[in-house]
Amino acid sequence: MSNGGCTERFGFGCRGKGRDTGTVGNATDPELRPGFWEFIPLEDLNAAEWEALCDGCGKCCLLKLQDEVTDAVHYSSVFCRLFDPHLCRCGDYKHRQQRVKECVVLTPQTIAESADWMPRSCAYRLRHEGKPLPAWHHLVSGDSESIHRQGMSLRGKSIRSEARVPDSRLEEHLLDDPLAGTLR
Repeated sequence: MSNGGCTERFGFGCRGKGRDTGTVGNATDPELRPGFWEFIPLEDLNAAEWEALCDGCGKCCLLKLQDEVTDAVHYSSVFCRLFDPHLCRCGDYKHRQQRVKECVVLTPQTIAESADWMPRSCAYRLRHEGKPLPAWHHLVSGDSESIHRQGMSLRGKSIRSEARVPDSRLEEHLLDDPLAGTLR
């Protein structure tokens, strides 16, 4: 891909507008209906359930380039300047859109237009496609660390902050297939 091939750079803040703490949902929260992730349609989830669906992988915070000819989306190994790679979440979730104009907020209303470029392991994408959540998802396992132990998050991966990679060199950091669920 040449430097002229990609015209749009964007990030992706997966979760909706419910809780703004930036934390992965707590399955014991009284606002969460038992088994909501298995049977309640995405558009019928309440704000707490929508937020809790996020698995905390952090892949949504990787910068992406979209090819101007094919519209193909290419993930990079470069993360948004607000992403905290140790906690595997946004460092300023509440204000992310004001601070990062490229950050896209996923909602039940926008999932259809966004699902095809989300990681294949993403709970929002899986539910949109009518698929079950994997065993390592915190709502299934009851353990928010299981995603990290299974290697399905960005924690411990060879990634770099956008503060260290100029836009002109972003294409040098494109990944082969991060949408498969795992990263190098």
